[in-house]
Amino acid sequence: MTDPYLLVKWLHVLSGAVLFGTGIGIAFFLWAAHLGGQVATIAGVARLVVRADWIFTGTAGLLQPLTGVALIRLGGWDPQAGWLMLTYGLYALAFLCWAPVVWLQLRIRDMAVAAARDGTALPPLYHVYLRRWFLLGWPAFAGLLVVFWMMLAKAVPGA
Repeated sequence: MTDPYLLVKWLHVLSGAVLFGTGIGIAFFLWAAHLGGQVATIAGVARLVVRADWIFTGTAGLLQPLTGVALIRLGGWDPQAGWLMLTYGLYALAFLCWAPVVWLQLRIRDMAVAAARDGTALPPLYHVYLRRWFLLGWPAFAGLLVVFWMMLAKAVPGA
């Protein structure tokens, strides 16, 4: 029989990899499509980015805290340990960046689809939203990098 802690840990690590990998993949492909400047390509990639974000990032983002809580309980960790408190804060930061990013991606997609359909240029608001989307990705990315480290080191940096 499989050890419950090992199974939950595997789900936690796997969902963390999916969360991080999908996030960086989405960022790369939407940014690359934008730099290419082809409205139809941007529209197609934006459609896929929105879908992938909901399916993969959303699912993994829900699994992370659920499996994290289970690991804390199964592993006998102190839920208020410094490294866990830092992890909670960084995960919250990533979520607070991701929530508006989802909204921005929906608007970016809709503007790109409309421009491709109508044969027009992307509106100025598209560029504003894309810049905001890009900037919000950095703190989430950095936060998740530190969370990964914290999961391995299980200690607050410098403590």
